Amino acid sequence: MDLEREEPADWWEVEALYDLCFAPGRTALSSYRLRDDVPPVADLCLALWDETEALAGVIRYWPVRVGGVAALLLGPVAVHPTRQGEGLAGLLIRESLRRARRLGWERVMLVGDAPYYQRFGFTRLPGVLMPPPTNPDRVLGLELAEGAWAGITGAVTRWEAGQSDDRLRT
Repeated sequence: MDLEREEPADWWEVEALYDLCFAPGRTALSSYRLRDDVPPVADLCLALWDETEALAGVIRYWPVRVGGVAALLLGPVAVHPTRQGEGLAGLLIRESLRRARRLGWERVMLVGDAPYYQRFGFTRLPGVLMPPPTNPDRVLGLELAEGAWAGITGAVTRWEAGQSDDRLRT
């Protein structure tokens, strides 16, 4: 397997994998409103290609603000149905989190199933409010730097063009 940064030329194939793995209407979810017209964090968007050069899995990250503070929004992550159960999603998550830490990001959040994401260290983020209709029990976070989520509460908002990259400041 080759794990590489997702390139612009991969866009259609990546989107096709997301369409295959997620229910119709996935782009109507509230997390997509936070991504509209916001470029993803390119260095953290990874594509996993198998031995036949087929796309086996992908992960993307987006910058957001939580209570005015910079954070990463993980997702979506997807693995081709024929490759599920091989640990590829875990590989994508662990490697991308390692890269995010190395790049200086301090906090990551996602909307997902706590029993699955707990294995990577994610816990519920009380007081962090995703746009409705998001179940608050599915709003999870991970500290990439000790204490990075301490005292951070409030609404999750879009990263606006021209905002400074203050990911290292809380």
